[in-house]
Amino acid sequence: MGVELEPYRGELVAYCYRMLGSVHEAEDLVQETMLRAWRARDRYDSARASVRTWLYRIATNACLNALEGRARRPLPSGLHAPSDDPGAPLTPAADIPWLQPFPDARFDVGSRSDLRLALVAAMQVLPPRQRAVLVLREVLEFTAAEVAEQLGTTVAAVNSALQRARTALADVADIDEITEPDDPEVQAAIHRYLRAFEAADVAALVGLLTRDAVLEMPPVPLWYRGSEDYGRFMRRVFDMRGTDWRMRQLSANGQPALAAYAPEPSGGHVLHTLQVFTVTGGRIARNVVFADREVFALFGLPETISAGDLRQPR
Repeated sequence: MGVELEPYRGELVAYCYRMLGSVHEAEDLVQETMLRAWRARDRYDSARASVRTWLYRIATNACLNALEGRARRPLPSGLHAPSDDPGAPLTPAADIPWLQPFPDARFDVGSRSDLRLALVAAMQVLPPRQRAVLVLREVLEFTAAEVAEQLGTTVAAVNSALQRARTALADVADIDEITEPDDPEVQAAIHRYLRAFEAADVAALVGLLTRDAVLEMPPVPLWYRGSEDYGRFMRRVFDMRGTDWRMRQLSANGQPALAAYAPEPSGGHVLHTLQVFTVTGGRIARNVVFADREVFALFGLPETISAGDLRQPR
């Protein structure tokens, strides 16, 4: 009997990403899920479960196995208090498995409101089975009975785990206030930020921030809170790397993002960071700045651009 698996790949990658916080690992586990399903296709019983439910059971088990003994994937703001020294050394912490951003353009997953960076980061704190219950019930809308079947447990245990997960995430700030990246107000704020950044205009950048704006920079474990420290750090960046930057617009985790290209003394611009924004009330409330080459590869960003290149990614 033929079982069509490929249409589910994108949503399975998004699911495994929510569980693991890594796009690379999510893709590997989805490939493993597809192989397991293909090998077991003759044993699939459509009277017991839909193909989708069956695949999620395989993917969930693969994720839970992968998470055994693993450290969670954080952002810097989830590890310690903010720094008050914009001149602190920018030393990457290579021993920390940092949370990765999700490249929206690569996967067809429907709504991305539950892929927000802050929410995925908060999910990483939950025990793996609670994480699975939360995503399967709240995001993917499986019934408690279906989730109990997928996890080999009881409906009562599923409901209890869901309640504990909801309580643990109740204090995740601003999730409901984040506006979609194609909202005109968000687009206007990002465009103003882009223009100010390309001009290395620190005063204009600070004017676009909320008072308690957060700036964090994995794999550097530093982070800052407040528009004043944000501005002081940006002055340091422009002093170190020069002015006349170039930016490209894209999206990540259902949020607006910019790829920043620093000027090169020999001409042209080199990829410096991928910046993922939280915009609330028309202002920048958070900027997570990724400087990991693996992250750049996920988004297919060119390493260098010339003066004639367009701002939009290829």
